[in-house]
Amino acid sequence: MYQSDTEMLFPTRVIPTLRHLRGPAWKQLVEKVARVPDGEEATLAFGLMMIRLSGCLTCHSDSYRAMRGCTACAQQAVTRFKDGDDGLVKLYQQANHDVQLYLEDGTLVEM
Repeated sequence: MYQSDTEMLFPTRVIPTLRHLRGPAWKQLVEKVARVPDGEEATLAFGLMMIRLSGCLTCHSDSYRAMRGCTACAQQAVTRFKDGDDGLVKLYQQANHDVQLYLEDGTLVEM
């Protein structure tokens, strides 16, 4: 029977599955964020980064991405990212900054 791995937005349960897809800088970031409880700033920032990277906002229930599931989609987005690990870490840092702005005063950053 078919079991869906799809959620509305990037699920934090997928974070550990991304650990071995890139080099040491990426692995270190994923391991750090995977240890943080769900809902903390680091997991929010990682989720925002993955939402942007994977295009979660344009995914819908009958799309190919949704049918494959969030885990496969996220893994593909990370492996297909053309820049190196440093580029992914910078995307995380930007997302972290954006989350901090929002948590401090409700500022939304347009992307």
